[in-house]
Amino acid sequence: MTQSTPESGNRAEGMGQEATVPMPGAATGGPVSHAIFRLARLHRMFAGQLLRRIGLHPGQELVMMHLWELGPQRQADLVRLLDSDAATMTRTVRRLEQAGFVRRRPSPTDKRASLIEPTAASQALRHEVERIWTQLEEISTAGLSDDERTAALHTLEHLEQNLVRAAAEPAGTEAEG
Repeated sequence: MTQSTPESGNRAEGMGQEATVPMPGAATGGPVSHAIFRLARLHRMFAGQLLRRIGLHPGQELVMMHLWELGPQRQADLVRLLDSDAATMTRTVRRLEQAGFVRRRPSPTDKRASLIEPTAASQALRHEVERIWTQLEEISTAGLSDDERTAALHTLEHLEQNLVRAAAEPAGTEAEG
């Protein structure tokens, strides 16, 4: 990951390329956080371009992956699985339903709940989603050796765990590193 600074003329260090989003002076205390922001933004943009071709928006494919893997789920369970919020999941499921990729059916065990299940139309989509995720992985990790890919994954998982721990701490306490 590269860092842009006013001194480097907003050039990606060591690569001779412009950073996608120049780092403002106020962000100099968080170069890793700024790099994560830039990476997440670009990754979502590429995912959106690839998924749009098959009628999905970023995030919808993750819902479908869980449904394909686990079978019908309550919407509340999808919220928990994807660490989402209820309003976002409601919109996502509604859009997937309108596209014909999921349907709702009453839960046999809880009359107040309905289950979200993948349709036959979505099963045809599964191969395309898998292909797109493979393509997105190749774009994202181009030029990295297997060892570098493993190290990058380890680092990203470590960063995620740091944030999970920090989110679980009572308000007002700071994470120790």
